[in-house]
Amino acid sequence: MSLKNNKIKNPVTQPGSALNNKTGDWRTEKPIIDPNLCIGCSRCVKMCPDACMLMKLDKEGKLKAEVDYDYCKGCGLCASECPVKAILMEKE
Repeated sequence: MSLKNNKIKNPVTQPGSALNNKTGDWRTEKPIIDPNLCIGCSRCVKMCPDACMLMKLDKEGKLKAEVDYDYCKGCGLCASECPVKAILMEKE
């Protein structure tokens, strides 16, 4: 059988379609960030496989981590990477 006979005519996903597929309801645990402990190092952002960790300025103008729960699958990489343990995983 040749590859020509196996072409997918209407693919379900296309490049950039992740924004349309919110996957946050898959998780059993979610990261909770203590903004008082967060030092703004952004290591959690670099480790997140789903790019749902964000750095935002707080009221004092300091960078702090935030989670986009629409896409967070609760893998815990952010919590394990945090050098000051500002991120804890909590059961949903």
